[in-house]
Amino acid sequence: MGRLVAAVLGAPFVDLDEEVERRAGKSVARIFAENGEAAFRELEAEVGDTCLGGPAGVIATGGGFVSHRVARTTARNSGLLVYLETDPGEAARRLGGAAGRPLLEGGEPAALVASLLPAREPLYRDSECTVPTTGRTAAEVSRDVVSLARTRAGW
Repeated sequence: MGRLVAAVLGAPFVDLDEEVERRAGKSVARIFAENGEAAFRELEAEVGDTCLGGPAGVIATGGGFVSHRVARTTARNSGLLVYLETDPGEAARRLGGAAGRPLLEGGEPAALVASLLPAREPLYRDSECTVPTTGRTAAEVSRDVVSLARTRAGW
């Protein structure tokens, strides 16, 4: 989604997980396995802070990014934070299983996504905007996000 929005806006794009992997020199799954989730979240927040402090652009975060209070606050203060809302079943289908996603390993992905929601959803809802995505195409959702970027963030 972020790539589509960035292309329409003519903005730089950063996938935060890819940037974390590049800087760490290892995959997110390996960071989790070797250092644990807390270490990953700290690195994710640090990289996110650097990206948010750079030129204006579109930054796609992972679902757990908002769980780090400082990262969430920095994101809210740096630009337009948009929650792309979807139901757990559709989220699991889009993710294509647990491959490379440590928090979705060892169980049925939709059930694991649903188990993460009680803690995360209030944080997601703290975003400035929510765009429903369930049952919608990428083009429909990106059109809504682009519209928000133009009307709420000056693109």
